[in-house]
Amino acid sequence: MSAIINIAAYQFADLRNLPDLRIELRDLCNAHSLRGTILLTPEGINMFMAGRQEGIDALLARVRDIPGLAELEAKVSYSEEQPFNRMLVKIKREIIAFGVEGIEPAKYTSPRITAMELKQWLDEGRPVTLLDTRNNFELEVGTFDNAVAIDVDDFRDFPRAVDRLPTEMKLQTIVTFCTGGIRCEKAAPYMERHGFNEVYQLDGGILKYFEECGSEHYKGDCFVFDKRVAVDADLKESEIQQCYVCHAILSPEELASEKYEEGVSCPRCFRSPEQSMEANLIRRHEQLRHATMPLPGSLPYDNIRPISVPLRCDRMELLNFLDEMKTNLSRREWQEVCDKGNLVFNSEPVRPGMIVRSGQQFQHKVPATIEPDVNANIEILYEDEALVVVNKPAPLPMHPCGRFNRNSLVSILNQVYAPLRLRPAHRLDADTSGIVVLSKTRKIARHVQNQFETGTVRKKYIARVQGRPAQSQFECQIAIGARPGKDGTRLPDAEGLPARTLFRVIRTSDDGTTLLDVEPLSGRTNQIRIHLWSLGLPIVGDAIYLPAQQLGMPTTSSLDDEPLCLQAAAIEIVHPDTGMPLCIESPEPAWVGR
Repeated sequence: MSAIINIAAYQFADLRNLPDLRIELRDLCNAHSLRGTILLTPEGINMFMAGRQEGIDALLARVRDIPGLAELEAKVSYSEEQPFNRMLVKIKREIIAFGVEGIEPAKYTSPRITAMELKQWLDEGRPVTLLDTRNNFELEVGTFDNAVAIDVDDFRDFPRAVDRLPTEMKLQTIVTFCTGGIRCEKAAPYMERHGFNEVYQLDGGILKYFEECGSEHYKGDCFVFDKRVAVDADLKESEIQQCYVCHAILSPEELASEKYEEGVSCPRCFRSPEQSMEANLIRRHEQLRHATMPLPGSLPYDNIRPISVPLRCDRMELLNFLDEMKTNLSRREWQEVCDKGNLVFNSEPVRPGMIVRSGQQFQHKVPATIEPDVNANIEILYEDEALVVVNKPAPLPMHPCGRFNRNSLVSILNQVYAPLRLRPAHRLDADTSGIVVLSKTRKIARHVQNQFETGTVRKKYIARVQGRPAQSQFECQIAIGARPGKDGTRLPDAEGLPARTLFRVIRTSDDGTTLLDVEPLSGRTNQIRIHLWSLGLPIVGDAIYLPAQQLGMPTTSSLDDEPLCLQAAAIEIVHPDTGMPLCIESPEPAWVGR
């Protein structure tokens, strides 16, 4: 006889004090090195357990001592190895998920028919309809001769499946059956409730039938929910194998396939890397749709915005510090914020005369915040275990800033990818669309950001500019100021940071604009916009760097404004895991086709 005893047992009863009972049974099972699952519910208990005989005996003795479970009957089988990986005792609402009110097997069940009685009926050829209440993948392993499949992939779908049964079945003698009988405790009464005149349930299910009658009138084996996959009519482990990903029952040919990897895939669910990525992107875009409809910042909320004191502001008076930080509020507006108690340090409101110290962090509370609308049509172009690459629409800020917090690229993506927090490797202006590379871990982020900082990343932009260049190819090497001016703009500065950009004409248009291919060889803030503005070729839709060397006020465009015709069109980095080049292109924006 095999060393491991396997039991399947259930009993409907009114159970109380489930949390205490859970702890007691878990400790008992661990003490006897038992493995499997025990489900405790207000309506009863369900167990699939395995271990040595003495441990199983101790468990059954304790369970049968619980009020209402004295008559618990266990179906026994044997195996050479432990079929379960761990020991779980769970508390749930139902022994078997069904979701229909009023079906209470502890109070009423349909008439039972024993295994020997059913065999006699079948031997005699008595007219009876055998209804298999199990899931479709279980039926692939085996079922009774001429049984009717209920055709479900989950037992919760049983009520809808009953509605599809032929009306004439309501006048037939029906015997429902499942693995151990537990599903029929609910299935048979449900059918009675819906007009089926004569419904029985096979007592003990297929396993009890095997035990008492063997394989008579049954073809195949019986699926079980453990590592054995299935047992034969002698209740011994069969040779059948299952894919644990898609639940398919596998033939010897499928097991030998290169597409079969235990716990990963089989020939029926195998997807190439391209297919897997496509399926994942479809799922991600559905998550994005839910995260942005409505826009997360469109509903009023209390926005708490941190403001940290840098070293250069140490010992400044509070309002002077806030002026220095170049926030979007005026000095008078900050005075009003303080008067209302909405600027806090250490949970206490602060007053304007306070002297700040470097390292301090204040919280600015903006009550009933409603953020301006943005373009949230984020498109995920690429994703793997290390990276996410998106096509950022415009207008959409990269990070929480100014009037935007929840309506920002990073906030939206972190909602979709939670608990991961994606780390952008670079940035785009709110009004610039195109490719953004994000890392899934801090380690990957350091690797990718280093490529941007050392200038080894190849970037391509497209821009539509006002005017026509004198040459089809040209470059600009005008240095750019290291710090923004008082209005937040950066300007050409002979003493500033070196910058270099290459341009190539794609085509000119009758409206006097030109479409350019742009390659920045350095990464200064607003570099492309400043270089084109300096050359008398301002970008169409740019509200800051205007024609005739004029400057506008920095702001984020609204959805109604003319778009900034600048797109991060392509990027090439070295993949941090494979060491191979990764090239990504973004779809062309609508303004390219003008």
